[in-house]
Amino acid sequence: MDTTELKQRLIDEVESRKDELLELCSSLIKIPSENPPGDSTEISQFIADYLGKFDISVEWHESADKMYNLISTVGNSNEGKNLIFCGHTDVVPAGDRSKWDFDPFSGEIKDGWMLGRGASDMKAGLSGLIFATTILKRLNIELPGSLSLVIVPDEETGGEFGVPWLLEKGLVKGDGCLIAEPSSPRNPTIGQKGSYWFELEVFGEPGHGSLSPLAGQNAISDMVKALLEVQKLWDLTIEIPESVKPLIEVTHRYMREVETERLKYIDVFEKITVNIGTIEGGTKSNVIPESCKVQVDCRLPFGITQEEVTAILTDKLDQLGIRYELRRFGFRSQANYTDANDPVCKAIVDNITFVTDEEAYGVMQWASSDAKHFREYDIPVLQYGPAYLPTIHGYNERVKTEQIITCAKVYIAAVIDFLYSK
Repeated sequence: MDTTELKQRLIDEVESRKDELLELCSSLIKIPSENPPGDSTEISQFIADYLGKFDISVEWHESADKMYNLISTVGNSNEGKNLIFCGHTDVVPAGDRSKWDFDPFSGEIKDGWMLGRGASDMKAGLSGLIFATTILKRLNIELPGSLSLVIVPDEETGGEFGVPWLLEKGLVKGDGCLIAEPSSPRNPTIGQKGSYWFELEVFGEPGHGSLSPLAGQNAISDMVKALLEVQKLWDLTIEIPESVKPLIEVTHRYMREVETERLKYIDVFEKITVNIGTIEGGTKSNVIPESCKVQVDCRLPFGITQEEVTAILTDKLDQLGIRYELRRFGFRSQANYTDANDPVCKAIVDNITFVTDEEAYGVMQWASSDAKHFREYDIPVLQYGPAYLPTIHGYNERVKTEQIITCAKVYIAAVIDFLYSK
């Protein structure tokens, strides 16, 4: 089998049908699938109907009320390897519509841009995965293995009812996975920092405000002391393991040469980031507050565990002599990555170069994603998808239509390389 010739044939097919691909993407954006509330009924039915036009069957798995996971498989599932294409249908809320320059659910194409909520995160990538899968089916391509299209409804709020739910129930298995999350055009993300979210509540003793600080115990004042210690997590020097230093170094190169406008963030990969996201406390200005609560988002580099961060925090807070409770919630993971030489990474990176004739290489991401769940189940994974990164989760979200088409070409070519590789 001449795989290069087959890949080129499939790439040409995507090019000839690119208007259909963009129409699919536009249709997905037009369906509001904000999470919260997380109702994926309409968009899931649309996708299932679309796949059904090409005789691709769909398994429905409802993980929570109106949250539907869809699984479709093409190729030979009885032998060979299985590649997973994974994408999520949910998007973050559009927010204040008056701050958008266009209808966030228009799915309009203007001046070479696809417009709307989810254009970058991640309906453009999702449409590419779906479209590539249908092309393989439409052309009756005989694959020496199988491709599983896994579409989940819950990623933007932590993903409890999406990827981890499917993996835990054994509904998804594979030898490699591509998630079409937004990325740089030539630089897929092959590693992510860890996540450490916690709620800190400090307790005081109420009293009349006119007697403070002589009376009572002011929980807000004690919280100020506590937050000074929390923020010092950034100052810790973390010993990065030798095994991941090459990944950190190539990511530094990426920031110096590609994402130069974000060069000021280059230290983020070796530090614990600290974001105090919410704070509440007290009842009235003339009442000494008996409680103050904050929620904090920390991202952890390689070289430190969640348990070690907990130990550091509790040691520092105990020394303050305050009464407090530390509660974990939300995203939880250690820093994680897939080796750049793994077949699934090579399949994507090599085909970015094959399609674009430009150098490509994998880098680290300073945030977290569903990728960690696949790695927990020993499924190598990376992320690559069309995006205009400055607009993700913001107003006027958009992506270049050219990127949508390029990514779809990479996806379909990568299937061939991955399934035919030993």
